[in-house]
Parts: sequence; C-alpha cells; structure tokens
Amino acid sequence: MTTGTRLQDKIAIITGSSDGIGRAIALRYAAEGAYVDGEELKPTHEVLDEKYPASSGRSFSRRSIFIKTDVSIDADVKALVSACVKEFGRLDIMMNNAGIGPNYSHDPALRLHETPEYSWDRIMGVNGKGVWLGCKYAAAQMLAQEPPSTGDRGWIVNTASVMGLVGIQCGSAYSASKGAVVNLTRAVALEYGAERIHVNAIAPGFVQTPLLEDLTPHDSEDPNVQGIRASFAGKQPFEYRFARVEEVASVAVFLASDEASFVTGHTIAVDGGYLAQ
Repeated sequence: MTTGTRLQDKIAIITGSSDGIGRAIALRYAAEGAYVDGEELKPTHEVLDEKYPASSGRSFSRRSIFIKTDVSIDADVKALVSACVKEFGRLDIMMNNAGIGPNYSHDPALRLHETPEYSWDRIMGVNGKGVWLGCKYAAAQMLAQEPPSTGDRGWIVNTASVMGLVGIQCGSAYSASKGAVVNLTRAVALEYGAERIHVNAIAPGFVQTPLLEDLTPHDSEDPNVQGIRASFAGKQPFEYRFARVEEVASVAVFLASDEASFVTGHTIAVDGGYLAQ
C-alpha cells in the first residue's frame, strides 16, 4: 500500500468504512498520516491501529476509533462528530461515504412503478439525507474550531456516483439520491468557500466491491451473471475493467489534501472513461 504524509496528523471521519470503498479510504487515510473515526454497522478500527500505530509525538493513544452510526438519523451523526472531537480534539476531514445500492430491499432491481415506497425512503435517507447531515455537522464543527496554520478550516468529501450524473435503468431512487449528492456538494461549497472549507465529491463508476460481488459473483457459472459483469466492465473504456477500490481511495486522498487547495464544488468521476462516451 502506498504511504505518505499528505494527511499527516489530520483528523478524519469516514462513514461506511467497514468494507469496499470506505474501508480502502480508511486504510489509505491512515497510511497518509490521518487519525480516523470510522462509522459503520461493524468496526474496522482494529486493523488501522495494528497497521498504523499512533504517532509517538502525539498525545493520542490510538490511530482510530469506531462509532456505530445510522447516518440517516440526525442524533447519530451529531454524536459521531462529537465523539470524534472528544477523542481527537477537532475534525479536519469529513468523508461522507456511507450509501446503499439501487436494489435495496428487493432483488432484482425494479422499474419505478414496481419500486416500493419504503425503498425510496431508505435509499434517499442514507444516500441523500445522510450526506446532508454529515455536511451539516462537519461544517458546524469546522467553523467552531481554530483553523490550522494554513488557514483552511476543513475538507468535506462526498461519495456520489456516475449514476447521479447520467441515470440508470431500474434504479430511479438511487440515481436521484446520488444526483442530490452532486448538487448538494455544489451548494455547500458555495456556502462555505469564504470560510475556506473545501467541499467536493467523487463519482465512482463500476467498482469491484463486496456489493458488486454479491450481486454478480465473479466465479458464478451462470451465463447471465457473467454477461452482466461483462456488460458493466465493457462500459468503462479504460482497459474495459472494474475500478479497484484503491483507485477511488487515491482520489479521496487528493481531495482531502493540500494538493486540492483551490478545488471546491466539483465532482470527480473515477469511471475509466464511462462518462466520456
């Protein structure tokens, strides 16, 4: 794994950090020197503490903590930020990554007229409201604390999707929720740019994650499943393959670092050229 100091001693919250993209981001942030407050339904902080012990020059006894959180609940997200500040003293990076897929609660994915209302509510609650709450409480904390010597008060990075920029059949709620993330990112960037809070988003394309593996196992002998996988990979012209979670994590590091000092309000696609077609 690539290591460095681009996030040295920054304090980061990462939602949805148990597996897939979120786990890769948590590992990469720690490798770049950040202290991590992970949020999910199951903890991952042990591996971070083992791989990346707390720096000897800091008063912190551990590299990471874990807070069980439902990002669609206001009190949970508020408590998540409070726990981070209690443990590490501040918040520098808010990585709003938690999300659920287009066929939540039903298999296979359904067209709009077949989709139950509770599916819409849950997808929008996690993917849309969850990011809104994360931005809200992160911005409040970043405004309340003293900025570092650089003057930048903080970095907010949201996980959107290419499906929030184009659309997806049998995924109306998912596309709407990720489209909300894209425009929320723009709006929040405009609201807090004067206070030097950077707000950007990542739009992954088709990524090799546990979710994708569950939906379309790579070792399935079902020709339909293999056809779906080939179709997904074929939509991404760069090598016609799925993205690796580490490739998404690299962009998450960039957007939370000083290298992105004049970047805000943007959504960067990590899609192997999918949107270029």
